[in-house]
Amino acid sequence: MKMKTYIFDSAAVSVRKFTRSAWTVLSTVLRLVLVSLALFIALYLVFSLFISTDTEKNLRRENKLYEKAFADIPARQKLLSESIDILKWKDGRIYEEVFHTNAPDPDPVGSLDFLFGADTIPDGKIVTYTTRKADALLQTALKVDEAFEKIYRTLASEGFAMPPMSLPVKDVSSPQIGASIGSRLNPYYKTEVSHHGLDVIVPQGSSVYAPAEGTVERVVRSSKGDGNTLEIRHTGGYVTRYLHLAEIFVSAGQKVRRGGRIATVGMSGNAYAPHLHYEVLRDSRLCDPVNYLFGSVSPSEYANYLYMSINTRQSMD
Repeated sequence: MKMKTYIFDSAAVSVRKFTRSAWTVLSTVLRLVLVSLALFIALYLVFSLFISTDTEKNLRRENKLYEKAFADIPARQKLLSESIDILKWKDGRIYEEVFHTNAPDPDPVGSLDFLFGADTIPDGKIVTYTTRKADALLQTALKVDEAFEKIYRTLASEGFAMPPMSLPVKDVSSPQIGASIGSRLNPYYKTEVSHHGLDVIVPQGSSVYAPAEGTVERVVRSSKGDGNTLEIRHTGGYVTRYLHLAEIFVSAGQKVRRGGRIATVGMSGNAYAPHLHYEVLRDSRLCDPVNYLFGSVSPSEYANYLYMSINTRQSMD
């Protein structure tokens, strides 16, 4: 049974039933909410300021370690920068004395130095040039779309054979890419001669891998001319050749898989330094090996490879 509350009204000298107004109820609720919110904030501040979780403790320890390590970074950066400058100077001297040319840039097409003088060009000329350039790029984009359509049709056609599309050596940067096919300076005769492959400058003993499935067609071991040579025939009329090898691990008639280790890099025959001379032929026609590296490099790496293969005039054999 619900208890009723009565109050004494001294003004009327009578007893009447106690009733709560809406404002009284609302103010009581508001006071309770405010008190609860204040308690919550106080507890949150206590926990956040004075009580740490395991994660927060670990983060504080890591921050202290980073603060200590950061103090050494400027000195180490300066030391590394000076060491790199010394190495660049030595590399330049070696190229000047041995090849009579400048050392290659590690990222030849990544420099933006040509933009530094843009603030001296009138705005009108910049707008005109940009408009012409944009129109040319749109036309190029259309040609790229047409090229992709042609590629898709070729891939879908019957009897299509994927050419060898991988670099036969691993962990190669653009400065290690030497001269490709064309007229190049011979290191022995110091005159330009026809160069039939791509020179990849890697340490002696580096592994050579098959860029695609195929059958070993010819193995030659010699200390003259092309040195130890390996030739692999692939589907579609493609043939890959590897010159100046140190060791050869396959024999004529043997089938090889893509990525299989077939030889090691050397300097047998007429080689000026350890390197792999890599050739690609299709139906006995010489092809530029740089055009067959899409399976193992990124677009930016390919751009640097292409630049180096074209502009490196000095061959290694």
